[in-house]
Amino acid sequence: MFERDPGIGARFQGYRLVLNLIGFQAVRDCLPARWHPLLDEIVMDASAEQLILDPRLNEIGRLGAGRTGIVVDRQVLRHLLLTGLTVHTDAMLTGYDVRAGGNVEARFARRGPATADLLVGADGVTSAVRGVLSPRTTPTDTGVRFVIGRTPLTEEFAGLSTAYGSKITGGGVSLLLGAMRFRTPPKQAAERLAPEVTLPDIGDYVRWAMILPPDGSLGGLSAQDAVLSRMEGWHPELRALIDQADPDNSTLLSIRVVEPGERWASGPVTLLGDAIHATSPTGGNGANTALRDADLLRRRLIGAGEGRQDLLSAVGDYERQMFEYGAEAVRGSLEKLPAFAPEARPS
Repeated sequence: MFERDPGIGARFQGYRLVLNLIGFQAVRDCLPARWHPLLDEIVMDASAEQLILDPRLNEIGRLGAGRTGIVVDRQVLRHLLLTGLTVHTDAMLTGYDVRAGGNVEARFARRGPATADLLVGADGVTSAVRGVLSPRTTPTDTGVRFVIGRTPLTEEFAGLSTAYGSKITGGGVSLLLGAMRFRTPPKQAAERLAPEVTLPDIGDYVRWAMILPPDGSLGGLSAQDAVLSRMEGWHPELRALIDQADPDNSTLLSIRVVEPGERWASGPVTLLGDAIHATSPTGGNGANTALRDADLLRRRLIGAGEGRQDLLSAVGDYERQMFEYGAEAVRGSLEKLPAFAPEARPS
């Protein structure tokens, strides 16, 4: 595996993920069975009424039907999925060539090339692999900007429980909250259930995200101060939540999507996850769709390895299914975006 970041923990990775039954089962199926008890210990069941609240936490509407799922921390899951894999970091892809024999040679900026039977681009919205494989498939900027952060979940914020999973709106912005409560802290759970796995030492927290006006910016302020500047007169617990956030993990992000276009000719190069179908987070289906990709491709490659079909047929089967449900995931996420950001510009 080749990773362009200089290290596994080198940059902000986001916070919790809400997995549906398909996404969670895909995770389980991609992990060794001996780690299933560990996985079950570091996730939480979640449900949310999806209310619309004013800045004083009074109910003023509903976003729709309540939502349930399995919640997992993104950083913790990443460490678990990478356990046992050989990861070459600081490996920025600059291009690749399909060789005469049908295999692929990948080229990197600061290391020698690598050759394999299959190259899978799981390299996100700005995918370098997609830039060669499908150059006309490019990201679309919805114009929505949001600040995301994390605050330790203490008793001080117990009164905010009804706001988790809901939208708090006022003054032209919306604030979304979500709690992450581990059944057992990940580091301790791994030490007890799977000593060969090392997980981050993190505790319970509240993930918050403020959706800004279209093309909003921080205006020269820190991420926290930019959010607080838009919360004059808001409930004091909401202001305290932002004030006590971890400043090193608060940042401005944009919502971009990638819609699958025309399929490329089947070959020894393919794409997975946000590299080919990046969704708006308001759809709640980005991680679930990427995990579905991983499990489907895994199954097809196992079939090829066992001789049930050749490699290119296996990849082609994966791509046909992935394009269909991936495009639907993007469409669904864009349909839900205006409920959170009414002035968004979905394509």
